[in-house]
Amino acid sequence: MAFTRATGKHRLPSRMTRTTRRTVGVAALATTGVVGTLAAPAFAAESEIEQTGPLKAVTMGDSVAQEIDAQAVAQRQAAEQAAAREKAEAAAKKRAEEAREKAEKEREAKARAAREAERKRLNAYTAPITGSYVSTSYQAGGGIWSSGSHTGIDFHAASGTAVHAVGSGTVVEAGWGGSYGNQIVIKMVDGTYTQYGHLSSIGVSVGQTVTPGQQIALSGATGNVTGAHLHFEARTTAEYGSDMDPIAYLRGHGVNV
Repeated sequence: MAFTRATGKHRLPSRMTRTTRRTVGVAALATTGVVGTLAAPAFAAESEIEQTGPLKAVTMGDSVAQEIDAQAVAQRQAAEQAAAREKAEAAAKKRAEEAREKAEKEREAKARAAREAERKRLNAYTAPITGSYVSTSYQAGGGIWSSGSHTGIDFHAASGTAVHAVGSGTVVEAGWGGSYGNQIVIKMVDGTYTQYGHLSSIGVSVGQTVTPGQQIALSGATGNVTGAHLHFEARTTAEYGSDMDPIAYLRGHGVNV
């Protein structure tokens, strides 16, 4: 006898459809917390495959949630570490910049101090003979001088004693000067002139610049003299006859003579 398969709205649901619906129902019951009391008989009536299906789905959901939590923690830790690195790098950069600025300020301060020291050195004055004294004063009278008086001052010095420029300037004369013997005339930075006479040797040349205390010659007894010494003059020009008081000149520039 042949059987006809039911169709239409009276068709029975397939086993797969029933299983799916049952799975959804179990999941709903599990969510509400009543699966343990109401769904247990239904699980007993189903096959092993049908019973384990919904439970496996729940177990997989817990695992995924744990992985997500772990990833969130790792991302948060990575973000915190990155923020800490950025903060440390910013602090290190700031310290390096502060150190660079400090070093630059120190270099500038040292450079200013060096320039100031050099300026003071170049503007300083000193005695032409170290540790000496004035043996003949300015405008001393006597027939030994053609003008009738001494136009400079004499510093006591044995022949060969080092003679120094009293300040910064430029050599305008270096050679024989008649009664002065070997002489040097220097135009000073303040526009005045200084003269050094009776030298035994000359160590500079015309056009050369000199600095305070620089050795320019050796003392001697050349020209019109009675013995070795250094004749020193301060002048308003390079020419003879423009002399001024050498002691007042040196003292006015801080030299104690």
